[in-house]
Amino acid sequence: MILSRRYLLAGSLSVAGLSTLAACSPGKSAKPASLEDLTLRAATYRGNLETFFQAAGVAETPYKLAKSEFVGGNLIAEAINAGALDVGGMSEIPPIFVAGAPGNQVRIVAVLQGDVNNQVVLVPKDSKVQAFADLKGKRVGYVKATTSHYILLRLLDEAGLAWADIKPVALSPQDGLAAFSSGAVDAWIIYGVIVQQARQAGARVLRTAKGILSGNYLIAAAKSALDDDLKRQALGDYLGRYAKVADWVSADGARWAKVRGEATGVPAELYLREFQERSGPTRLIRISEAAIASQQKVADAFAAAGLIPAKVDVRPLWDDRLNSALADG
Repeated sequence: MILSRRYLLAGSLSVAGLSTLAACSPGKSAKPASLEDLTLRAATYRGNLETFFQAAGVAETPYKLAKSEFVGGNLIAEAINAGALDVGGMSEIPPIFVAGAPGNQVRIVAVLQGDVNNQVVLVPKDSKVQAFADLKGKRVGYVKATTSHYILLRLLDEAGLAWADIKPVALSPQDGLAAFSSGAVDAWIIYGVIVQQARQAGARVLRTAKGILSGNYLIAAAKSALDDDLKRQALGDYLGRYAKVADWVSADGARWAKVRGEATGVPAELYLREFQERSGPTRLIRISEAAIASQQKVADAFAAAGLIPAKVDVRPLWDDRLNSALADG
């Protein structure tokens, strides 16, 4: 089941829509008697690790794997909460926004440690800006409710600036690229291979997210799936395969760049440069007190900025029942 990127971008999926999707999904069929009868519903992003099970040689699962493509972690969190997904990846931020929802199903089960050097503040090549404080009164593009938003909050605080001291412009990554390229914003906080594309066109990196972001990206599962013995077994197996893909990526950057380029249509040399400049290897590891504390820090920043109604305790979001399937960080 592949969800159209255009459909998701056009209006996203409402909880009601996801509930309808869940009602006709494999998860609502008769309870499977064995792993062979079970279907695990997993979210993917185009070009992310879960897309490369086949290339890494770990695609032959003892259960059926139904993959759905999404364009953002917030949609994955919503889908898990609505009963339409069993597992999916996201940053530290989406679970914060569903933590207080009645009957919240999102449970964090693993931490994917990844690159933070590919999350940056970009300025045009002819910009006179040399430090973030120089952006006072300027138009700064960012992606709302993402790591980009959190980076902006942290950099404002670091520079002694308030939200009102800049002209923040919330944009999707696609709209942000157009705005940045046309000079409609003076700086752009963005992530992913778009950074390399913008640099190729002459953009300059003012600051990376190293020292701001933890590098923790999260794998979340549905509580209902974790509470089911057979599905929990399948989830453990899935995480073990995911960890092997992470190791496969780290083992050969040129190979990773080639297969990712073929999958996305982005030139492989851009992925290779991203790989060569990364802040550290990609690893899928078990959850820890440090990871929980990191997400709490992010949640507190969003609460202080009034972006969530009240302070959130993130600890109930974390579930260590699959830790045995993973390496210690």
